[in-house]
Amino acid sequence: KALEARGLAVPEARAALVGSDNGRVELPESLHRVLLQVAEALMQGMAVTVTPQSARLTTQAAADFLGVSRPTLVRLLERGEIPMSKPGRHRYVQLSDLVAYQAATRSRRRDILDAMVREAAAAGLYDATEGVPPAMR
Repeated sequence: KALEARGLAVPEARAALVGSDNGRVELPESLHRVLLQVAEALMQGMAVTVTPQSARLTTQAAADFLGVSRPTLVRLLERGEIPMSKPGRHRYVQLSDLVAYQAATRSRRRDILDAMVREAAAAGLYDATEGVPPAMR
């Protein structure tokens, strides 16, 4: 700041990867945030998988990603809720389609829960706890 006040140009601080040989590769802020999340997960002992959005997954891998059983995933695919390709006997799902389905499902859930809260508030259900001791709520 003191240099800027004197009219001197100060290079903007940027995130970078620095190797043991002091080689430096500057990173976009979005990649820096992702790498921080990966590092934090690894330090907590979690497994991390980095996969391109264009990756094709088997039905079992897709089911694992969504946290559902394989038969449940197959039903979603057969109903057309998630796009799939079937070049032969086996079905494949694009990771980007799974991510989109997951986001849409979360959004629908959030909308439904918000509507339920509004209905409960309008019906006075939140008022039912007035006068009840905190330990009994």
